[in-house]
Amino acid sequence: MRRWVVVVLLVLVGIGAACSRGQDAGMTNPGTDLLAAAERGDDDAVSAALDAGADLEVRDEQGRTPLLLAATFDHVEVARTLVAAGASPDALDDRHDTPWLVTGVTGSVAMLEALLPAKPDLTLRNRYGGVSVIPASERGHVDYVKRVVETDIDVDHVNDLGWTALLEAVILGDGGPAHQEIVRILLGAGADRALADKDGVTALEHARERGQTEVAAILEG
Repeated sequence: MRRWVVVVLLVLVGIGAACSRGQDAGMTNPGTDLLAAAERGDDDAVSAALDAGADLEVRDEQGRTPLLLAATFDHVEVARTLVAAGASPDALDDRHDTPWLVTGVTGSVAMLEALLPAKPDLTLRNRYGGVSVIPASERGHVDYVKRVVETDIDVDHVNDLGWTALLEAVILGDGGPAHQEIVRILLGAGADRALADKDGVTALEHARERGQTEVAAILEG
């Protein structure tokens, strides 16, 4: 009996020593490594983690995938690597963001181009019920809006607040040159200037109410 006890103890000691050696040798979790590398924009480390067997769709505590982290922090080369490996541009996190939806917030045209080969679902909605062109229009991302309207995105999509991209550009915009240009771009892409919000107020009426005379003139034209 004592001999078996000794054997078991020796086995446990051996396992403990092996674990200790693994820690000393820097053994880590490939998935954790991939998330960290994507967040900091280390393309070489991303490739190494993938080679080590990391799951492309591994999630962090907020439900973000490596591609979503790369998009959030605008690490374009990392995004290209992940897309080439098959990462999904449509993976939703806990805030109902996806890699594609985030581009509308950051306004990164380079990231938009990096994700398009993955064929993102342009109809997916953020937590406000909007598609990517809506936050981009609100934030004054002129180059992004100019590029995204060339895709199949619905420029007249209505979010949960009852606003289209055109309405949001006026209601939440400052009426300055960037938002003026966005209004022109949206109208040129076929946005319906007659669409009103939930209270029946059009973009033109909002512009006049806010003293956005240049925007109002564009909408009147």
